[in-house]
Amino acid sequence: MSVTLRIILIVCSLISFILVVRKIKQTKLKVTDCIIWILGSILLIFMSIFSNVVVWISEKLGFAAPVNFVFFMMIVFLLVEAFHHNMKISLLNEKIKNLNHYIALKEKEEKK
Repeated sequence: MSVTLRIILIVCSLISFILVVRKIKQTKLKVTDCIIWILGSILLIFMSIFSNVVVWISEKLGFAAPVNFVFFMMIVFLLVEAFHHNMKISLLNEKIKNLNHYIALKEKEEKK
């Protein structure tokens, strides 16, 4: 992995880590929602520091270049995050539906 890519990974990881921590401190984000982002940025830092491990894993998995493995890991991370958000959205939609039913029943009772 090139030095330039390693530096970019470290800088981007540190920026994302700092942004997440600042948003948690400002109570704009919950800690439980940000754990995946914190773990992702730590993973990128480790991947950039220990690039020999990334090279070894990418060779064992058959990637043409270590950078492809890094991109693959980023895509997997984003897919996991999207799936997590999709589960939350589905749960919130179900809660909204139940709340609408409850409100409709209350309004029906008040009319009687």
